[in-house]
Amino acid sequence: MALFEGLSEKLQNTFKSLTGQGRLSEKDIKEAMREVKLALLEADVNYKIVKDFIKNITDQAMGESVMKSLTPGQQVIKIVKEELILLMGRENEKIRYSSQPPTVIMLVGLQGAGKTTTVGKLGALLKKDGKQPLLVAGDIYRPAAIQQLKVVGEALSLPVFSLGDQVDPVRIAEEALKEARSKGHDVLIMDTAGRLHLDEALMKELATIKAAIKPDEILLVVDAMTGQDALKVAQGFDEILDISGSILTKLDGDTRGGAALSLRAVTRKPIKFAGIGEKYTDFEAFHPERMASRILGMGDILTLIEKAEASFDEEKARQLTKKMKNQELDLEDFLEQMQQMRSMGPLQEIMGMLPGMNQKAMKNIQIDEKEIVYMQAIIQSMTPKERRNPAILNGSRKKRIARGSGTDVPRVNRLIKQFDQTKKMIRQMSQMKGKFPGGGMNLPF
Repeated sequence: MALFEGLSEKLQNTFKSLTGQGRLSEKDIKEAMREVKLALLEADVNYKIVKDFIKNITDQAMGESVMKSLTPGQQVIKIVKEELILLMGRENEKIRYSSQPPTVIMLVGLQGAGKTTTVGKLGALLKKDGKQPLLVAGDIYRPAAIQQLKVVGEALSLPVFSLGDQVDPVRIAEEALKEARSKGHDVLIMDTAGRLHLDEALMKELATIKAAIKPDEILLVVDAMTGQDALKVAQGFDEILDISGSILTKLDGDTRGGAALSLRAVTRKPIKFAGIGEKYTDFEAFHPERMASRILGMGDILTLIEKAEASFDEEKARQLTKKMKNQELDLEDFLEQMQQMRSMGPLQEIMGMLPGMNQKAMKNIQIDEKEIVYMQAIIQSMTPKERRNPAILNGSRKKRIARGSGTDVPRVNRLIKQFDQTKKMIRQMSQMKGKFPGGGMNLPF
């Protein structure tokens, strides 16, 4: 499921009618804004926020610079994008690290929002940035919450501090802080108990923990699928705890996305991170500008570049570049690139970050990840000599490879054809290197 699928499709359809016109009248703009308003309300964005949002855009779109522009439709889209970015908080706001470690991060939220998993995901992300996090099991009420965090910590090779479920959470927090200081952990991330709804006992306990360990960050974990209810929850937590920001979880499971567009406006606190899938790696910094681009079908090249740079080995990339120049690309290289591409995430998600890939078009593209498994099996069934020189693959060799990989000869032929096409494509893309923002794209070609 694509992020903001329903909203994105409706907005893109509305703007398509605007960009097709040489001149825009007030009537054109009002009709378009009516469609945008309906799309946002259907996406479960707060009514007052929608009302202000539409007014801001209309006031600007009715201005002389847009009405007399040679590309008025594009100007309106630009205004909408800028207002979306403003609505979600301008730019990503990073963790505020303490000048005297450890930096204490306290995660709060209702039960079921995904706090415990998010503690691990955040820890993994910070570890990747060179930090040494300590995860703290502070939810003593939910059955198996402590064990769940231990399992998450083990999977991510992150230490978990626990005193069991019979010790007061405030004492757990205090002892965890001592542990972090003595063991040299520069970040402490504390899981806390949730409830099915806001209640006085929960808030009192969280306020006591806050007073005891004086966290540098209190991040509210919000399930994006709860829609408008998420806003009431956010306001409730913010009033008592004065949260420093929020984390949106399950953003991939909600085609509407209203919570993401309303949350910052309601709390006036930044959305710092987003959970975009079930895997531990499906967690990223929340960038309003990139999210606005995705919503409007403009792609998200910067995130794509970051994923590529994190997945691809620079030394291997240099070796491959050399092979490309000498026309020596073989099926062993092809296999390695497929495996590295898969490490970037689901192919549907990767394609969705490319500019021009609107949601309607994406629905018609069925990406079968099993195909890659078949391709790997075929290449692995070849001899080293065949992988390095596919030209020697005659009929009998192809039959042997098909049997060895559990496939058939037409599939083997299809792979060889795809390999030839990929060689051409990579050659073309290598010529584009350095044309991307942020200092170029360290892809393996």
